[in-house]
Amino acid sequence: MLRKLSKALFGKRNKAATPQDEPHISKPDQARGNPSAGRASLSDLDLSDADVIEREDHCISRKSISPNAVKVLYRLNDAGYHAFLVGGGVRDLLLGDKPKDFDISTNATPEQIKQLFRNAMIIGRRFKIIHLRFGREIIEVTTFRAHHAPENEFKENTTNRSIKGLDSAHSSAGMILRDNVYGNINDDAVRRDFTANALYYTIDGFRIIDFANGLQDIENRLLRMIGDPATRYREDPVRLLRAVRFAAKLGFDIEKNTRAPMNELAPLLESISPARIFDETLKLLTGGQAEKTFELLRQFKIGEVLFPAAMACTKDPQTPEAKLLTLAMRNTDHRLAQGKTVTPAFLYGAILWAPLQKQLQKSLDGKLPTLPEQQEAANQVILKQIKITAIPKRFSIATREIWELQLRLQVRTRRAAETVFDHPRFRAGYDFLLLREEAGEELGGIGQWWTDFQIADKNQREQMLEGLGKGGGTKRRRRRKPNRKPPSEAGDKA
Repeated sequence: MLRKLSKALFGKRNKAATPQDEPHISKPDQARGNPSAGRASLSDLDLSDADVIEREDHCISRKSISPNAVKVLYRLNDAGYHAFLVGGGVRDLLLGDKPKDFDISTNATPEQIKQLFRNAMIIGRRFKIIHLRFGREIIEVTTFRAHHAPENEFKENTTNRSIKGLDSAHSSAGMILRDNVYGNINDDAVRRDFTANALYYTIDGFRIIDFANGLQDIENRLLRMIGDPATRYREDPVRLLRAVRFAAKLGFDIEKNTRAPMNELAPLLESISPARIFDETLKLLTGGQAEKTFELLRQFKIGEVLFPAAMACTKDPQTPEAKLLTLAMRNTDHRLAQGKTVTPAFLYGAILWAPLQKQLQKSLDGKLPTLPEQQEAANQVILKQIKITAIPKRFSIATREIWELQLRLQVRTRRAAETVFDHPRFRAGYDFLLLREEAGEELGGIGQWWTDFQIADKNQREQMLEGLGKGGGTKRRRRRKPNRKPPSEAGDKA
């Protein structure tokens, strides 16, 4: 009723100024911000080196942006700070995709942001960022970055303690160790990695600011590094993985200068901690384009750095092990497309299956392994891999169990079948077995037997189990304890 009355008195308002679009900012909140500056405006910024795309010339609508991200933009803006939606969120919206998350960049420092938001948490040592939690959603807010002071150079093995308290630090090889040098939006734009990620969306007129011809590269579906690619890869070698991930995810070609140093600099990934490499490989394989990503990893030496044993054992695409790896990646993409979950245990089980088979052949000379022998080989294969990608124990244990089930699923006795069927990882082991058969391994039709067993009713299952041997072999005779004479007799005899 009030809305109708307001409309009748004042006419239709501009949508950008409606109360429901702007979050309510209390006076105390404004006082904690920068009230002397008033509401931030683009006219305060030097945008002479950027292209400003007006609302009518782009496809991004606020309806497609997280309401929580919009609230954060408005609150920072009303407190006198410049704030922009930036990075992959803007890129994905322009491509018509649904962003996985929304990141915001601002000229407010982490401490100033924390004064504005009671739900703010400062995280990170290499560079500080703010996490704003809204239920299950986290909005990440970063302060505009600038270039580093050239004198803060340290040796490769520098500890975190030795650079504690510094805002800027980099290694002699060019890797960034501390990145808390703040600047303006122009500095921030050229510090970003790819042109497609250097687009800024503002609620001031709902415009897009393009500093690096990112819109043109998005239209041409081209992934281009900002600045000298070799220098940027040395600053953070993980950018090599980001190049592969974005190319696979977006279907972009990697621009020739961006591509040129990737093979030469791939060994730089060995300087990244195994824990971070594990996190990055999960992003590579669980983004919905695992099959295409693995194809790109094969094209570059990056794959040989991440998974050396697997790449060495699957060079021939016609071998069952290579086909299994491709099928596992395809199956992962299919599950994610259906909204199902995937586990790193299954992914690493598929990636390291070929190295496991090679290890078994080396130690057993073609003989069928026993369970202890396979366990020993599995330990050796996983120990080699975790030196590169740290695999948390909960996943490595599950990977071993999936491998062990491959032996146990092929033991066709009643007792073994009943035991295996009750195993908590039976389904993962069964799915892995089917992939092996699909890849061309000859397993005597055991996959079909287990398929029929699962869909059978109780009577049918009983009949199938009756057709198997009882298992267990001959019954062992129980060893009888020798009779002991009473103490009195023993004493008499003595």
